[in-house]
Amino acid sequence: MGAAVLVPATSANLGPGFDSFGLALDLHNRFEAELAPEWRVVVSGAGAGALATDGTNLAAVAMARAFAEAGHPELRAEIGCVNQVPTGSGLGSSSTAIIAGLLLGQALVGVDFGEQRVLELATEIEGHPDNVAAALVGGFTVCWTDVGGPRFARFEPARGLAAVVVPAIAELATRVARAMLPDAVPHEDAAFNVAHAGLLAASIAVGRPELLGAALADRLHEPYRAAAVADLREVHDILRDSGAAGVALSGAGPTVIGLVAGDTDELAHALAQQVADRAAERIRALGTRRAPQALRVDRTGARLL
Repeated sequence: MGAAVLVPATSANLGPGFDSFGLALDLHNRFEAELAPEWRVVVSGAGAGALATDGTNLAAVAMARAFAEAGHPELRAEIGCVNQVPTGSGLGSSSTAIIAGLLLGQALVGVDFGEQRVLELATEIEGHPDNVAAALVGGFTVCWTDVGGPRFARFEPARGLAAVVVPAIAELATRVARAMLPDAVPHEDAAFNVAHAGLLAASIAVGRPELLGAALADRLHEPYRAAAVADLREVHDILRDSGAAGVALSGAGPTVIGLVAGDTDELAHALAQQVADRAAERIRALGTRRAPQALRVDRTGARLL
């Protein structure tokens, strides 16, 4: 008997929250699996023809880790993926595969590691906890690492928050984007981000949309990655001109995310759709971007079906 799971896209960093903040979005990859003699992965949708179809696929890697954790390293599975989240885009496509593999691995052998252990295993594979935490539990997450390993806190975003995402046509590998970062930053820039990260967390958690424009400013990663992200400044300006409250690079990029606020979730999504519609023609004219897409916040996270 098999199992299936739905895992949301995520936007990490969100401006000042480098390697710490994550927001789950209502765009999903669906995975299903059943035990099999050998690893086999069937991919449809985003990444089809490019993603691995054997045991090196991230979903299979994560599932193998779950099997080993459960004491059954000999197990294999056949996995089906229906992907809506674009790959190499800064929307957490790799995190969807990792969380899916771990949760399906648990389900197939009838164990439950608990959220904290799933986060630890996912971080071992992904290398950083921000996307995987938000994909796992939904909402807005803050991650940190202490002597005991990665930790996270989940916050329910205030009602009335939505997003507009603008992926690029070309992908940007996370390892390439990370290689662009300096080994050290000025103390002034670190202090700038501390202030803005606190402002952003408060704005999202308690519903202060008037702060979003200022809160999304960053000095730790976006300035260094700008050269590798096609039309970053132009897309930023277009979204702001079209009504987004604040704009930032999503994860390592190249997707750009704009946050939109309204009195309710439905109104915020309707306003986000208006922003996407207003921006569409100017975005299309750039020739480097896919169409803007309005998304709700995913408040649930990964869920078995």
